Amino acid sequence: MPNIPVTTWSLEQTSPSDLLPAAAPDDEVRIVRSEVPSPEFSRFLYTAVGGDIRWIDRLGWSHTQWQEHLERPGAETWVAYDRGTPAGYVELNPQDDGVVEIEYFGLLPAFRGRRIGGHLLSYGAARAWDLAERWPERPPTKRVWLHTCSLDGEHAMANYQRRGFKLFDTKVEEQPEVATPGPWPGAYPV
Repeated sequence: MPNIPVTTWSLEQTSPSDLLPAAAPDDEVRIVRSEVPSPEFSRFLYTAVGGDIRWIDRLGWSHTQWQEHLERPGAETWVAYDRGTPAGYVELNPQDDGVVEIEYFGLLPAFRGRRIGGHLLSYGAARAWDLAERWPERPPTKRVWLHTCSLDGEHAMANYQRRGFKLFDTKVEEQPEVATPGPWPGAYPV
């Protein structure tokens, strides 16, 4: 397969006051922390959200790798539900020295464009800032960061910037072009 250029942008907030929350959507959307580490559920979220935008780095993970990743102290998954149906998620990855990465964030395709993404991102960033309140062994958060790339949804960068994230790095790298895997073969219309 040919290589394609992929631009990756890294963005950050350096203070809780940087967060510019989005309004909650009109729908019956709830955001709940997934407190029981479940590789099956987390893999479902990962493939359902990232299947059409080429999230492939975790597809080969074993059940044990998922379990170990989810059981790290301070690692959290927050799930948006629209009338009881999972609509999207945000995964927080605590790092050293009070840094928290929003490692994954996104919506299932059927829930995009319904004003859920800004609300979920706002909620997830706020939970990154108050992570030490739930995990006393973690230092207080000093910085929240994330990355997005040119393969992500067309509104991703604008959403991050509207929530108060500021660009701090840009890289362009050649990556192999991969077929969009979807959560299962044939899941997305051509």
